[in-house]
Amino acid sequence: MTSPPPDAPAPSLLAVAAHPDDESLLAGGVLAQHAAAGARTAVVTATWTADTHRIPELADALDILGAGTPRLLGYADARNPASAPGGAVRLVDAPLDEAVGRLVAHIRELQPDIVIGHDALGQLTGHPDHRRAHQITLLAVEAAGLRHLYPEAGEPWQPTALYAATHPESGIGRLGPLLQGVGKTLLAVPDAYVTTTIDVSPWVAQKWAAILAHRSEVARPRPLPGLLARLPEEERLEIIRTEYFTRLSLISAPADPHRLTA
Repeated sequence: MTSPPPDAPAPSLLAVAAHPDDESLLAGGVLAQHAAAGARTAVVTATWTADTHRIPELADALDILGAGTPRLLGYADARNPASAPGGAVRLVDAPLDEAVGRLVAHIRELQPDIVIGHDALGQLTGHPDHRRAHQITLLAVEAAGLRHLYPEAGEPWQPTALYAATHPESGIGRLGPLLQGVGKTLLAVPDAYVTTTIDVSPWVAQKWAAILAHRSEVARPRPLPGLLARLPEEERLEIIRTEYFTRLSLISAPADPHRLTA
């Protein structure tokens, strides 16, 4: 596969996030980058329901990133009953077939060239919702292109590429002591597992503004948005200006190690 010419349109992008704020922390830079290039971008969030305080925050973050309006799978956070006041089942307890079908419907409606999801480790801290979202995304990306699966979810659509947002061992840096200082597990992948490293410095102001839009998380002492907000600006920028990905669904090897390619 050859690199697209410089004036080629940016591929459309769908990020699948376990929680509100994951989209901004893990892929806020590339979402802003693709939106600025005129690409269609969107985010599907697996947990927290529409009647909670975090969805207006999510809407503000997506508006800042140019990623449309919230799209929700409608499940509860594994660790927070307040995430679903109406009593929705937790994501980790939901029937796998049901959850995959819900995501397939969004993929077929949006028709993204590229899908971004969580990595298999569960993103540094190993949150069970992150791991479950990874599994659901893997299955849904393949199922979306198969006509005989989930026919009620719309016409088949096959994304060209699937990337997992991740963190290499060499890229942990200041994040390590930051997370370990509040008693969180630290999980990272071997450097060789990372296929794509993107410097999002041109969009880092948008990314940080989107993170700050998750106001309830910024106000808390242990979530990453709150930890980042209390850092000196130079240290914070060092952490959030680079985004790492592993290409999981390959038609051919990625030609450009510094850009998502379809």
